Amino acid sequence: MPVDTQVPAGQKMAAPPSARQALTRRRTLGLFTLLAALGLLLLTSLAHGSNSLSYSQVWTGLWVRDTTEASLIVWELRIPRTVVGVIVGACFGVAGALIQALTRNPLADPGILGVNAGAGFAVTLGVGFFGLTGITGYIWFAFLGAAAATLLVYVIGSAGRGIISPVTLVLAGVALGAVLNGFSTFLTLIDPDTFRSIRNWGLGSIARTDLADTLSVLPLLLTGLAIAVCLSGSLNSVTLGDDLAASLGTKIMRTRVLGIIAVTLLAGGATALTGGIAFVGLMVPHIVRWFVGPDQRWIILCSALAAPVLVLAADILGRVIARPGEVEVGILTAIVGAPVLIALVRHRKASGL
Repeated sequence: MPVDTQVPAGQKMAAPPSARQALTRRRTLGLFTLLAALGLLLLTSLAHGSNSLSYSQVWTGLWVRDTTEASLIVWELRIPRTVVGVIVGACFGVAGALIQALTRNPLADPGILGVNAGAGFAVTLGVGFFGLTGITGYIWFAFLGAAAATLLVYVIGSAGRGIISPVTLVLAGVALGAVLNGFSTFLTLIDPDTFRSIRNWGLGSIARTDLADTLSVLPLLLTGLAIAVCLSGSLNSVTLGDDLAASLGTKIMRTRVLGIIAVTLLAGGATALTGGIAFVGLMVPHIVRWFVGPDQRWIILCSALAAPVLVLAADILGRVIARPGEVEVGILTAIVGAPVLIALVRHRKASGL
């Protein structure tokens, strides 16, 4: 009798050793490339700006902190914005990887849950009704607004069913984001003078955030990163579909709820600090997936490295092309992100994780 070689349902054929070795080499090469690029950009970020410094001046300024111009520029201006760029970049990148895995949609980003819209609406209310004028006041309003919007999306997505589907979450997030953005725009149009102060915040910048503001939100960001790391194994099952994930023993509801909490902490905290940086959460996880494969553990790790590379590169470019001024990071990532989004949509594999 002929031998039945069909693979049982729910199982995948093991990749041949040569394929596994090639994937391992590609992951290792990608990881070391990202680390090298991040190190180079950290140094470049300290050296270049409206007043460029030589690398020897940067090195001296780092180790000899005094009142010289080079030391003041490095410690008072360049180090804070570089640290902020690394932190918020990692947060946006990991948040993007999480939401793409949770919704099984590689073209999703944190804004799809209404995070950015919630933060922007809360800041608009804070400026209009409480007279907020600076980023110190914006941070907590933005974070609370992002958390409230995400919670509302969760409630809407699970109403009447007790379960949450990725499609329902996406629809609820898009709808709520449109409503909140509409209200924010309406308020700013009826009193432009009052809301002038939030226009620059909404562009997405790492230049106006100091280390004290960053440190105040850092525990929440680290909590979000820790949750993401702990969920990475379960996310591999979730991306296969709810039925198969349940058959593999994954607690789908717990994974999805914790994932939403992590996205809120990461994207909400980063948006509070910078006003939101477009397309980072979309581009980075998708590009990373091309060379590390579908394993969410590798995607989250490499997204945490690749996203700061993108943010720092955009920040440095914005300082160089507009001297003595600068172009906001959020503007440059949007300019780069639009054609990348078009390319992803047209790519024949864009719809699959």
